This record gives sequence, structure tokens and C-alpha cells, in this order.
Amino acid sequence: MSRVLDELLALLKLEKIEENLFRGRSQDLGFRQLFGGQVLGQALSAGSQTVPAGRHVHSLHGYFLRPGDATLPVVYTVDRVRDGGSITTRRVVAVQKGEPILTMIASFHGDEEGFAHQAPMPEVPGPEALASEQELLSRVSARIPEALREKFLGEKPIEIRPVAPEDPFNPEAQAPIKHVWFRANGDLPEDPQVHRYVLAYASDFNLISTALLPHAASFFQPRILGASLDHALWFHGDLKVSDWLLYSMDSPWAGNARGLSRGSVYTRDGRLVASVAQEGLLRIRKPTA
Repeated sequence: MSRVLDELLALLKLEKIEENLFRGRSQDLGFRQLFGGQVLGQALSAGSQTVPAGRHVHSLHGYFLRPGDATLPVVYTVDRVRDGGSITTRRVVAVQKGEPILTMIASFHGDEEGFAHQAPMPEVPGPEALASEQELLSRVSARIPEALREKFLGEKPIEIRPVAPEDPFNPEAQAPIKHVWFRANGDLPEDPQVHRYVLAYASDFNLISTALLPHAASFFQPRILGASLDHALWFHGDLKVSDWLLYSMDSPWAGNARGLSRGSVYTRDGRLVASVAQEGLLRIRKPTA
């Protein structure tokens, strides 16, 4: 296992302070604020640690309320909303500086038999011949601010390989559709809950930026201000983030300084294992005098 993946697992493990109360460290990825995927993954970890064995998360819905501070830890409070005959529900609030930065509700369910169908996996090239995001960014490293270069080009716990890369500093208008392959940068423990935490963490990468594609815009452009507003994630079956997964994303709408993006996560053999939706702030900064 790589050092950066070890650090991610430690980040998601959390410290139990008291019953239903947890604390997590933060990481600075070079964004303007605390990475939303970290807060989602940690909130899911906190909620999952209060759930009976045999029940796994099948959905979560979170709202980002305030920007987080990457230099400070995050405290998570868990409300045991309900333990039903087959469904367990938890509400989790992430707190920094005495104020909530995220509120999330998650539902957990055991295994049951029932109807089954799924949308087919898109036909795209496999990951083997594709360059990683770090390789692609290294080709334009001179255009990345020096203070952020190490954060963007250093080793990452999640390896991402875009199917059709775009130049983030000189984007061209294209259809709001994006496909990336991703996997953990090393082996993960067998615990299925850990793979769900890591998927929640990774599901925030690339998603809302899909809504910028038709507008020849990128978050690497100073005029674009973006932030996640909410995030929904549904788990459909067993998954291993240490294996390659295809993240297929599209954006059906943008307007009023917001954009909506959707995602489907598939295994190499075509199983749909997760669905994602997110609305984000997409604000165009007005030029200053």
C-alpha cells in the first residue's frame, strides 16, 4: 500500500471521542476550501460505526453548508434516527469552529432478494493505455502556480485516468459528458465498509466540473468560482476500489450560477455499483478594475 493511501485510510478511520461523537483530521489538496469528498467519506465513516453489523450503506444525501478549513480537524456528531426491522438511518453533522459545515443523512440495509436490472456500461477504452491526471498535468506544470505545483503533481491516494483529457488552461467547448477510470493507489483492507468510504471520497472528483464542459471553462481559470452544494450517492452492490472502476458522468442542466451533474460507477465487467448526483455553485467572477 502506498504512503498516500495509508494516509487516506487513517483520515477516514476517525477518532472516537465519545458515544456518537468522532473527530477526523483534514488534508489540504490545494483547493480553495476543504475537499468535499473528505467530509463525505468521514461523515459516512462516522455514521457507519454506529450501525449493526450486516447492514451496509445503500444511500447518502449531504448538504455542504459552509466552506471547511483544511488546517483544522472536523468533529462529527451522529444522531441514531432509527433502527428498523431492515433499514437503519443515521444523521451526521460535520462541525468546525462551532458551526456545521455539512449535514448528511445515510440509510443502511442488509442483503435481500428482489428484482434486478441496470443500465448498460458505456463503451470506452480501458485504462491501461490512458495517462493519469498527474501525467497530464505534468505536461503543463509550468502553468500551475508554483505554490500549488507539488499538491497537484504529487502522488495521490486515488489514481484517475481520463478517457478524453482536456486542457484545463485552454478548454474547448464540448458536450457535457465525461468518463474517467479510477482506483485506489494500492490494496485496501477487505472490509466492504472501507471501500464505500473511499468511493464516497473519490466520487467528488471531476463530477461538477462536467457542467463546465459546454462553456469552455475550467476550475483552473481564476474567473470560475465553484463549490459543491449537495451530494447524493447510492450504492448498488459489492465493489472494490482497489480495482479499476469507470466513472461515467454527464450534466443535464446548468443555470442561475449552478450546475447539476450525474454519475454512474461501473466495474471492469460492466456491473453498475453506484450512482451519484451533485449540484454545485458555478459562479463567474466579474473582472476587477
